[in-house]
Formats: sequence, C-alpha cells, structure tokens
Amino acid sequence: MAETICRALRDGGLEGEHAPALTIKDSLVSPFGFDVFTHVLAQLSNYVLAGKSQSRGLVIVAFSRSPSFYVDLLKKKGIDVASSQKWVQILDCYTDPLGWKNWLNAKDLSEEASSLSKVWKDVRNLDKLYTSIIELGKGLVGQGNGRFSIAIDSVSEMVRHASISSVAGLLSNLRSHDRVSSIFWLLHSDLHEVRFTAVLEYLSSMVASIEPCTIGQRGDLENLSLLEQNFRKGKFHVRFKRRNGRVRIMCEELLLELSGIKFTSVSSEEEIINQRLLPKVQFNLQLSEKERTERAKVVLPFEHQGNGKPIQIYDGRRSLNENNDETGKLPTDEDTDKGQIIYFRDSDDEMPDSDEDPDDDLDI
Repeated sequence: MAETICRALRDGGLEGEHAPALTIKDSLVSPFGFDVFTHVLAQLSNYVLAGKSQSRGLVIVAFSRSPSFYVDLLKKKGIDVASSQKWVQILDCYTDPLGWKNWLNAKDLSEEASSLSKVWKDVRNLDKLYTSIIELGKGLVGQGNGRFSIAIDSVSEMVRHASISSVAGLLSNLRSHDRVSSIFWLLHSDLHEVRFTAVLEYLSSMVASIEPCTIGQRGDLENLSLLEQNFRKGKFHVRFKRRNGRVRIMCEELLLELSGIKFTSVSSEEEIINQRLLPKVQFNLQLSEKERTERAKVVLPFEHQGNGKPIQIYDGRRSLNENNDETGKLPTDEDTDKGQIIYFRDSDDEMPDSDEDPDDDLDI
C-alpha cells in the first residue's frame, strides 16, 4: 500500500487536473510520521533520478530538519548526491526562519548542503514563500512543460508562524499550479484543531494515518505496557479519493527497524482477534443454497408469468379501455358499483369511542 502511494505521486496528475496530494498524519502515541515521510521522499527521489516519474525535479521545504540531514538521508539511501543539484533543491526554513541570525554564513552548513539549499528568512510571508518554491522548481526543470514535485516536512511548523487559512491557501495554490506534478506533507494531528485537520484532508487526494496497534490478548498487557508495544509498531491506514469520487481504504502494519521502516500486510492472528470481537447475532445474514432456490420460485405480484396471455400491469387505476363501452363514453358513478365498509363490534359491552377525545383526561 505504501508503494501504491509512491506510484501515485510518481505518476502525477493529468493535464488540467490538480496534482496528487498526500497528507501524512501521526500523533504522540504513534510518532512514525517522519519515518513514513522520509520513506516516500526516498522512493520518489529514486523515481525522479531514474527518469521514471512525471516530475523532473524535487523541491524540499525543510521546516523541522536542516538541509544537512536530507543530504545525509540521500546518501544513506544510495542516491548520488553529487548529481543531485540537477534535480533537487532544498528551501531552508529551518536554520533562520525569522531572520534573526544576521551572522549566519555559508560555514554553518556543509559544502554539499549549501550547494543544494537556499536559506529562507521570512516564513511568515507565505506569498513570497510560494513564489520562492515555484522559482526553485522551475529552475530545476527549466522552461517548457516540465514538472516538479514538492515535499513539506512539517505543516505543523508552518502554522506556528502563519494563520490556518493562509497555510491552507498556500497548499491549495501549490497543488493547482500547472508545473507541480505532486505534493505531500507531514502533519502532527494532535497539535491542531479538528477543523484544520479536516481542511488538509479535504485538499488531499490521499490521507495516510498512523495509529497505534490495538492489543487483543490479555497476556500482552501483562508483559508489555502500551507505550512499549507501540514503540516500534503501528497501523498504517490510507484513504484514496479517486477521480470518479469513490473512496478506497487500505490498511497495513508498519514496523520500524534499524534499516528503515517496513510495511507488511495485516497479520492473520489479528484478523482472528477482530472477528472474535464482532457481536454475535441470532440470525444469518447470508442465504443458503436451498434458500436461494426457494426465493427464486417466489412469484412476484407484477411479474409476467409467460403463460401466453398479453402482459397486463395494474397501475392502481381502472383501465379506460376495459370500461369504455362501444360508444366510447366514459363510465359514470351510476354505472359502477359502490363498495361499503361494515363494522361489527365484538360485543355489546364495547363502548363506542369514535366521538371521544383521546386527550380529554389531560389538563391542558
């Protein structure tokens, strides 16, 4: 499922459509969001470097990590950093986000990081930030119809310096730009109001939520605490919104190892536990083969039986063709029989109450 996300970001969007957008949500009880973010970033970088992606460049907007961290990350993933200047650029919003460090110079960053990054000193001005991101992307892909991808490592950091509406507007404008192939960002959902999280989910075509594993066996509680159990494992829920409006939900398990993050299918033991937790009902929701056969033999009231007679469907009204006489006159009330409703009381002791008020005993 994680590979499905990476392929969707790799393929990008169609002409005239908004770019695919991914929101990665985590929380304090399951803090694996940044590990998922780096995994997606590394996979997309490999696609771009191999020329298998719609985007020809990648812009990393770094709020929570320094450019040196991403340079080391690319090296660990086996990506050639020497040639990365041609296809990746880092907008450094981490080193001096508010422009307070006037003494900052190139020596504060490594040589490789300084060649790939541009220090941004006014994160509160999102209009200029938007312009800078687009300019960096166009500088990578050049003139023409080339597209680039955008990775924002923390939307939560952006909200510290700007309003919710302006941050949502920035993300929407980036996604709708015709040169942007795909965009994804990280969000710490427990730090924000529900309405802000809902806005970002609305802007996204994919939402990846990281949740703690549920404990199904009592022995687990005796051996491990909840924090210890969720320290390396979690549930990875992804919601895909397709172009036709349909929504698909998938689930995997993620395991944090020394070599990186690993995604596996949901274990069969946990499926059995979940089935045991389902409420037991006194009836069967599925039909047996005998019941299906008997249901097929039931004659529906308006179904034509195929007995050779003309098909007649009663629509609740008397057919004019059947009631018209030879002269073509319509039948009148005198020509038709009138029905009657006769009511007999069960016994003479029964008191007639049709004229009584049922609420007569109420003090209104």
